[in-house]
Amino acid sequence: MHDRDGCIFCRIADKKVKAFVVHEDEHILAFLDIHPRVEGHTLVIPKIHAETLLDLPSGEINPLFLGVRKVSEILLSAFKTKTLTVGINHGDVEGEKWVPHLHVHLLPRSLRDGGGSIQTVVHVEDQRPIEDMHALIIKTLKNNLPRNQKAAGE
Repeated sequence: MHDRDGCIFCRIADKKVKAFVVHEDEHILAFLDIHPRVEGHTLVIPKIHAETLLDLPSGEINPLFLGVRKVSEILLSAFKTKTLTVGINHGDVEGEKWVPHLHVHLLPRSLRDGGGSIQTVVHVEDQRPIEDMHALIIKTLKNNLPRNQKAAGE
């Protein structure tokens, strides 16, 4: 069992820590990021503790993304923009600061934010060829599928 008091986002969901909440329902809580990258930078979290999307029970995935959609509508209207960047950090990279509770970042975009597309978030120069990446993924799928199912791209 997870210690909810040891997770800052669980403590926010349990109303033990103050947050600037912008939306809440039975499954999710959305609040402003205390270190915003842009005006309106909002985090959407499941109320139950899950470190990554793979840890989230299947029945909670749809409510999370319906919440992301609802909060997106709110932010687009509030900040009078047509564009958001949506991102999920799925686990930590060694040395990065990361809150180990699944959260979706919603960043309202504007011409003055100085940001770029999602492709500017990370970049590795010496990547393997796309054909090799595809083969690796298909091989992984084949090894994890029931015998009577085919992987996409076969």
